[in-house]
Amino acid sequence: MIKVLIVDDSAFMRKALTSMLQEDPEIKVVGTARDGVEALQMIQDLRPDVVTMDVEMPRMDGITALKEIMSKCPVPVIMVSSLTTEGAKVTLEALDLGAVDFIPKNLSELSVNIVKIKGMLLDKIKTIGRRGIVKRKPVVKTAESKIETPKIEVPKARISTERKVGIVSIGTSTGGPKALQEIIPKLPKDFPVPIVVAQHMPPNFTKPFSERLDQLSQLSVKEAEEGETIKPGIVYVAPGRGHMRLKRRGIETFISISEDKEEFIYRPSVDALMLSVAECFPGRSLGVILTGMGNDGARGCKKIKETGGRVFAQNEETCVVYGMPRAVVEAGLADKVVSLDEMAGEIINAV
Repeated sequence: MIKVLIVDDSAFMRKALTSMLQEDPEIKVVGTARDGVEALQMIQDLRPDVVTMDVEMPRMDGITALKEIMSKCPVPVIMVSSLTTEGAKVTLEALDLGAVDFIPKNLSELSVNIVKIKGMLLDKIKTIGRRGIVKRKPVVKTAESKIETPKIEVPKARISTERKVGIVSIGTSTGGPKALQEIIPKLPKDFPVPIVVAQHMPPNFTKPFSERLDQLSQLSVKEAEEGETIKPGIVYVAPGRGHMRLKRRGIETFISISEDKEEFIYRPSVDALMLSVAECFPGRSLGVILTGMGNDGARGCKKIKETGGRVFAQNEETCVVYGMPRAVVEAGLADKVVSLDEMAGEIINAV
């Protein structure tokens, strides 16, 4: 049984989440708390496997409580966040502080939305509860808000038939924001090819996340825009409102954003992005699959391999959730299985 503590100042949310979670025979709600003060005491007394944490609460808010939890009694925390831009910024701060993931709630349609997030929440709680906390190095900002690029040993020789990488595509989900913050800031400012990223996130979250990543990095990081031509040394993050693809126009490669539901479950879809990357850069693409639930990205990586490209997957030990990388590794698609702290170096060497 996975023991869950629910922390929310709304009696409706506490009741709704409790009844929802207790329908699953693998989950037991061991308690509910109205604020961070109650939560801290109950975590020490009840020792839950997972905590769901509201952000705005009286006495002690979710961010303050999260800091206390991570310093005194670390436990996997899933934030319950509003879909507003301000909610996105607070959620991203929570992920920096140690929260493993978040679920979005639409405050204007709460009774409807609570049903929509049921499947997502059950999956996340069971997966994260079994996994426990994966220790991470904190993201450290320098005085210039940049991270020093590590010295990477570049291979002295390449196989003469090997084609140069023309683009890097990265796909990730749960645990992805932290993983990307450990990779992108380590890439040098003269990185010679474009980078495209699909991170499962709601619409209002991808722009603040791109801005946060840009502040930490030597490369320019931005939320991708419809019709813009991709350029070397820029990281394009797929907007959460739809699926991002690359298309060719003469010698230029540009971004296309589709807001159709299509056949892809996750948004923005890693498969949709990587399938298009493989078509636009046959034999010259590097696909990177990082931590995340499910198998999004496996189809795209297969296409990258079929067209002569390469694929790297994050190793199980450093993943918050070893779902997406597992699907790629077990399908025999990964050229390399790499720990998170070594991924930036491997990408630099490949490019």
